[in-house]
Amino acid sequence: MKPLLVPLALGTALLLAGCGASSALKPAEGRSLPVAPYGAKATPTPEDLLTPSNQARPERSDELLKQSQERRGDEFDLPPPN
Repeated sequence: MKPLLVPLALGTALLLAGCGASSALKPAEGRSLPVAPYGAKATPTPEDLLTPSNQARPERSDELLKQSQERRGDEFDLPPPN
């Protein structure tokens, strides 16, 4: 069991090391970047396309509730039909 453990661990380490290689992003051969969105002055770069907008990643609001408030009634909270 132990003799197989060392080569297996080394093989796994080599496979995982290959996953970390990175290079600049480019479109696949024979393909181009998407066309510029309507109203944009230029075609976005891969870096622009990968950067999330503020709407996609909103900032966290840490505002604490300072005073509890009674909820108003919900006129649509009806009992189920028979």
